[in-house]
Amino acid sequence: MSKDNLHRYLFENADVRGELVQLEQSYQEILSAHTYPTQIQELLGELMAATSLLTATLKFSGDISVQLQGDGPISLAVINGNNLQQLRGVARWDGELSDGATLQQLFGKGHMVITLSPAKGERYQGVVALDKDSLAACLEEYFTQSEQLPTKISLFANGKQAAGMLLQVLPSEGDHNAEFEHLEQLTATVKAEEIFDLEAEEVLHRLYHQEEVRLFDPIEVTFSCTCSRERSASAIRTVSKAEIDTIIAEQGKIEMGCEYCNTTYDFDSIDVEAIFSNTQAPETKQ
Repeated sequence: MSKDNLHRYLFENADVRGELVQLEQSYQEILSAHTYPTQIQELLGELMAATSLLTATLKFSGDISVQLQGDGPISLAVINGNNLQQLRGVARWDGELSDGATLQQLFGKGHMVITLSPAKGERYQGVVALDKDSLAACLEEYFTQSEQLPTKISLFANGKQAAGMLLQVLPSEGDHNAEFEHLEQLTATVKAEEIFDLEAEEVLHRLYHQEEVRLFDPIEVTFSCTCSRERSASAIRTVSKAEIDTIIAEQGKIEMGCEYCNTTYDFDSIDVEAIFSNTQAPETKQ
């Protein structure tokens, strides 16, 4: 079965578009960087599926960030991605997480920040409260506020696989509410085991076998971290050399860690001299 793909589709007789994403390997790569409790594994899976669905709605080349913040046991969960469906993510938490805890119990007083950063043009940021029962419901509220287009989102994750579906009205002059409500009811019948175990074409056939659906070629979704030794060296360059020299004298090296993929980049005194003399730091040391 071909996992880690996003599928876009249109209804020939309705002004409605849809998306279906199924994730496995890319999801596992995000989870592998840290030992997350079950609740965060599932949360990151839903958030990753959601970000993939949102990324497919972008009409530009650029980046997207979907970040959940709060004052509860989980302080942060974020997935970053781009129009190429390259995603990475991380979460921060403190203490034990209760089984069956709601989104509000996990984040306390929280909010979701969605940041769109086009390669060309101005950045856009939308904020909605985490005051619904589910992440999907909070995302639907975001679409209501930002685009005023009826949108239905379903998200699934079990620590091994993640998946999601998005159904959205297309801007048109027709009366599409009745059509959307009918298709929304059909979409709501999808079961987790179906979207995890079946090919996308079979899922769509089961849901919409009486509808005319045009399915586009799948888009691969991958885990991709943007960290590098060069970026770490650039970060070191923003600190005064005197301060860096003090750390080297005390610890023997500078350690720069990536929170997303858990890679560590080490820099010794020779590396530091190369950085501050504007030459490339040696690539062999990590």
